[in-house]
Amino acid sequence: MTFIELIRSNLISPFVLAFMLGGIATVVKSDLEFPEQVYAALSIYLLLAIGMKGGVELSSTPLSVIWAPALATLALGICIPIWCYFILRKFGKFDNANAAAIAAHYGSVSAVTFTATMTFLDLVNVPFEGFMPTLVAILEVPAIIVALLIARMKEEDSKASWGPVLHEVITGKSILLMVGGVIIGLLVGHQGLESVAPVFVDPFKGVLMLFLLELGMVTGHRIRDLGRAGWFLVGFGVVMPILHGVIGAVLGTIVGLSMGGSTVLGVMAASASYIAAPAAVRVALPSANPGYYLTATLAITFPFNLALGIPLYYFVSYWVHQIHF
Repeated sequence: MTFIELIRSNLISPFVLAFMLGGIATVVKSDLEFPEQVYAALSIYLLLAIGMKGGVELSSTPLSVIWAPALATLALGICIPIWCYFILRKFGKFDNANAAAIAAHYGSVSAVTFTATMTFLDLVNVPFEGFMPTLVAILEVPAIIVALLIARMKEEDSKASWGPVLHEVITGKSILLMVGGVIIGLLVGHQGLESVAPVFVDPFKGVLMLFLLELGMVTGHRIRDLGRAGWFLVGFGVVMPILHGVIGAVLGTIVGLSMGGSTVLGVMAASASYIAAPAAVRVALPSANPGYYLTATLAITFPFNLALGIPLYYFVSYWVHQIHF
């Protein structure tokens, strides 16, 4: 399948089309709206289901297989926010608080983009390692901490102590549900997952489609803030994901991941958090402007990755595997 065919196949998937429908609903000022409780329930379901399936696969994965991908993921979580911060400071001319806030989001990971990638690979019949959800948890926490630590070292932007910040990062719903799901799956194994499959496995793709419909509406509202974000941030929100996606796909290949696994690691590196990172930044860097970091992640990077980034990182992974092997 050529790169153009991959993009066409991705764009007409029900998930991307649902996201587009949500955006269109906002543009035409439809009265379509998800109650906050429904949105929260969908996100809880997806995070817990992802974690459980990853934990089940992890239960049958030897340590010798996962240690290298885990270290590579940790390295990405440490390095990405560092160079993002300095690029935003030097070339974007952002102040300390806003540069660190944006860097925290781009160093972290989007669980929804990760989920959409797994669905895309299923559609093109490409297998990937089942322990990838464990790597999501490994990537998310260090990246946020590193970015906030840089801000604290540069100047005292935040009056908040590290206690509330770490509490917000570690106990936030994305980490708590993902890690909790991994532990549950690890303990119950394949047999335990089968008992809840009618709820946590079979309806998964339908729930994801509903969640992306809601995210399309959220993104539609954020599009209006692009003018205030500036052209540098727009370029940053596209160029940096491509760079990180290529690095992730290459690194995944080097540490022994399959082509599908390398694609997933590339997407993880390319994505930007909009669940865990905003909560932590709100506590640690209250002076940072949400109009910057939320617009960049939701109105620029997430739509780009969903529509074009995922097939692009898959193509890079395919190309690198052809050379490497």
